Amino acid sequence: MARSSSSSSLGTTRTMLVVVLAVAVFSSPAAAAALCPQLEGIVRTEARAALQREIALAAGLLRIFFHDSFPQGCDASVLLKTSGKTEQTMGPNTTLQPRALQLIEDIRAKVHAACGATVSCADITALATREAVVASGGPTYAVSLGQLDSLAPASASDVNALPSPFTASVAQLLRAFRGRGLADAADLVALSGAHTIGRAICGFFQDRTTNPGNDAFVRKLKADCDTDPNRLQQLDVVTPDAFDNGYYRALNASQGAHQGPHHGPHRQAFAKSMAKLGSVPRKPAGNVGEIRRSCFRTNAGGETLLLQSAAAEGQAAASA
Repeated sequence: MARSSSSSSLGTTRTMLVVVLAVAVFSSPAAAAALCPQLEGIVRTEARAALQREIALAAGLLRIFFHDSFPQGCDASVLLKTSGKTEQTMGPNTTLQPRALQLIEDIRAKVHAACGATVSCADITALATREAVVASGGPTYAVSLGQLDSLAPASASDVNALPSPFTASVAQLLRAFRGRGLADAADLVALSGAHTIGRAICGFFQDRTTNPGNDAFVRKLKADCDTDPNRLQQLDVVTPDAFDNGYYRALNASQGAHQGPHHGPHRQAFAKSMAKLGSVPRKPAGNVGEIRRSCFRTNAGGETLLLQSAAAEGQAAASA
């Protein structure tokens, strides 16, 4: 560990310096294949086996990926479970699926056992989410590899910028998406389609059940929620476990727990928007962080180790 020390009448002051290293993070499927040729096969095998046991994990993985990527880029910050204020204790994330969170860590353990600590939890989350989409009948899409894991949770303000089920208007949703580099309205429509395999507790759609009127579907929702406010309601009542346009068909028939865009996107549009979601700009700027040896906590040690991508290191050297 690099240290500097000086003596004065106030005593000895020791200043811990941050060590900055270039690391062999991959930035393309070809680079990933070179560093960890088993990567995609391990993720696919482990994710598919878990999904066969419990298909509800697919919705859990999708939600984790969105809640991780939207606040400050895909950096696995939402996975941190260290003491103190973490993203999982913040309002939008208190209902993230624990079994899906654990699945990501289980896959990381398998990948690191095969390849060493060469793959980040952020990349594993992105790859596992794609497997969940494909296993549910959805399209495949490009995954941006080479993301490092953050050293700290996202701020409360960034987490609270996540679109809320209580957000009043489409205009507000569009502004939130534009603020994350998802400027095309088609991104909002396409990514809303992920609800096709989702479930939610009653509190997330109470705007639908407050005044049911003569709507038979909403009256049944209200009756079910009055009986058990914590019950899980299928958001796609047509084909709840299949990745298709059933969510939009239900909306057109006024049989959706949520209200939203009524016209489903093409599969290609969803694939394109998922790829863009994985590339939301990082905060702080640049691909800075580490490859965690546990997805749930930062790497322990006597010094603070700050890792940068090779590209960022090159820029730092050029300016020195």
